[in-house]
Amino acid sequence: MASPSHRRTQDPLRPPKARTRHTTEREERKERGTPEKPHSRTPKRRTHSPERSPRRERTPQKKTGSPERRRRHRSPDRRSKRETDSEKHTSYESTTSGTNLLSSDALAQLDALNEKTEGQVRNVQKKEKVYSVKRGVKEKVVTGRVAKEKIKHRRRSDGRNERRRISGPLAEEGKAYGGKRGGYISADERKGKKRFGKRFWISIAVIAVLLAIFIPVGVVVAGKKSDSGGGAGGATVDSSDPSNENLKEISESDVPPEAKNTVLDPFTWYDTKDFNVTFTNEAVGGLSVIGLESTWEDTAKANQFVPALDKEWKYGEMPIRGINLGGWLSIEPFITPSLFNQYKPNQGIVDEWTLTKQLGPSNAAETLEKHYAKFITEKDFEDIKNAGFDHVRIPYSYWAVTTYPGDPYVPKISWRYLLRGIEYARKYGLRVNLDLHGLPGSQNGWNHSGRQGSIGWLNGTDGPTNAQRSLDIHTQLSTFFAQERYKNIITIYGLANEPKMTHLKISDVVAWTTSAAQIVRKSGLKAKIAFGDGFLGLTKWQGQLQGIEGLVLDAHEYVIFDPNQIALDHRKKLEYACTGWTGQMSQSLNTATGFGPTLCGEWSQADTDCTPYLNNVGAGTRWEGTLQSTDRSVAVLTPTCPSKSSACSCEQANADPGDYSDQYKKWLLMNAQGQMTSFETAWGWFYWTWVTEGATQWDYKAGECLCVSVRKFVIWRADFSALRIGMANGILPKKTWDRDFNCTTDVSDFEGLSENY
Repeated sequence: MASPSHRRTQDPLRPPKARTRHTTEREERKERGTPEKPHSRTPKRRTHSPERSPRRERTPQKKTGSPERRRRHRSPDRRSKRETDSEKHTSYESTTSGTNLLSSDALAQLDALNEKTEGQVRNVQKKEKVYSVKRGVKEKVVTGRVAKEKIKHRRRSDGRNERRRISGPLAEEGKAYGGKRGGYISADERKGKKRFGKRFWISIAVIAVLLAIFIPVGVVVAGKKSDSGGGAGGATVDSSDPSNENLKEISESDVPPEAKNTVLDPFTWYDTKDFNVTFTNEAVGGLSVIGLESTWEDTAKANQFVPALDKEWKYGEMPIRGINLGGWLSIEPFITPSLFNQYKPNQGIVDEWTLTKQLGPSNAAETLEKHYAKFITEKDFEDIKNAGFDHVRIPYSYWAVTTYPGDPYVPKISWRYLLRGIEYARKYGLRVNLDLHGLPGSQNGWNHSGRQGSIGWLNGTDGPTNAQRSLDIHTQLSTFFAQERYKNIITIYGLANEPKMTHLKISDVVAWTTSAAQIVRKSGLKAKIAFGDGFLGLTKWQGQLQGIEGLVLDAHEYVIFDPNQIALDHRKKLEYACTGWTGQMSQSLNTATGFGPTLCGEWSQADTDCTPYLNNVGAGTRWEGTLQSTDRSVAVLTPTCPSKSSACSCEQANADPGDYSDQYKKWLLMNAQGQMTSFETAWGWFYWTWVTEGATQWDYKAGECLCVSVRKFVIWRADFSALRIGMANGILPKKTWDRDFNCTTDVSDFEGLSENY
């Protein structure tokens, strides 16, 4: 540390100043015994610098002792205190830094100098007593704080602002000063009082807690307003890029030239976390295994009520309590509207086909891989386990495996994230239901199949071609997942999500389903095989597809897409959740009246279709009577809420759950619990869906929350969407089995609860 500017530094090795002529004459007179002459010379007056305060006149001090005694204690060369102080501080003032240790030579010279000046130091200490009087005067002038400016240029210490500087080991430990740090000393400190009391620190703590609460709330509210206003939002707020530290373990030269800049080149991956980045071109069923570790373990279990992965799950006896990961590997506009909000209506960006075509191959790959990496992470699988789920249904589309001429989809990148997702599920003891959500040509013409519009699967000119392509894809997929590593984790294998059998030839769909199931069994895959009910009604499947081992009928049960069911009031909707779904499940389980094994692959607590983009991008709602369509059988142009009037409004349905009335929250919770109870009379259920960017009544994400147990008194994690989710607002069970309504008690009338919002 450099010396302060108001001190004069002196090299400890520099010799003392030469004695003056007057000093020599005095010494000669003393030797001859000649009396000293009185001083006739007037001392020079020191010229004050512009920055230096005028120096006060010294108060004459009373001399004590005889002249001879004073001469005996006077230094032979009558050195000034300034020179003595300079030598006094040579232990820390070097030509470089005050914290540098002195060399051995310098220390030797310093010891010699100290012996020579030992008496002089005592003399200086005596003189400093004189200045103690002035210190008292100074403190009377300045009260409360001692202003540094008034003493900045003093050459001698006044005893208050001076701090002893220390060299050597203490300086190395950061203790270069003997006094307190800071520019001033308060009057309270001089009196020994504490500057801040307990009340002060308690106040600071309270303010910090309040800021921790209200700042994130402000962020959430602002984000919600942005979402509702059509701006790009997102459930994943982490904008940072992955570190990809594991790439340091390999070299780019490990990737052969023919694999560079392909999906097999780890250096082109956006995210490498938890992937094995060692290059391999090994494939099973024509599907790459790159990214997988060579070992795995199936000893984890989701919770205390279910068996570990390596133990048998008795389907039909143990209810499935599962969750969908919708909108992740198969894009769905109402789940991730931020991918679509940036486009104008006349651009027609309404599904993954038009989105990827608009972006182009390079931008589409970059945009969607970032979405795959961030929308669902390991933390989500952990939270799913903690919420009481034991299964996850993972929708994915055929372009995870391959694409065909003319397809704009991003090929094969989602495959890698699907495999990583399965490994995360394994880690947390969650069994997986694989769901092929989008088939070549589109099996239903809805946006979540990849392409909205006409159905080109088993239908139209390319219908047979796309049917065979779908079977080829199942050949690859079932061969891959028949590996030993997947026998305990992939327990349900879906053939086709929601084939629209109201528009397809039923016999064609049944024949295709039979062929697909046979392919799966031929591959050696032992998982249960799920096929969709096609919206025909569960009783229509009685006697169909019998004789194929391990088939299970997958029903998707919603009341909001049917104008007659959405018009039911709250009491009747809740009764239907308890009696309607229970009756259908029981009927389907009985092979005399239905197919047999049945599960509910999708359902929601939503009682309106008000969520933006739920009925397609830019479409209206049945609730308000604004659903436009070129198909008259689909269009709904009169309000269908229970009041069936112009009062039907989506404003409150799309509000923050924190703004819901207590009565409405109670109804939503009971509606969810009633449906869970009904579907568990069959094989169980998968809620749609885990997380969205803002679809209030479709978002089950648990995460960590600032609710009162309090994302925390408990403080937030980066994902603020937790405030929108059901669990954080008391409209969904905190644990899937933790319910206080199971359809055995009477349903109240919910008087006062609005039927039009």
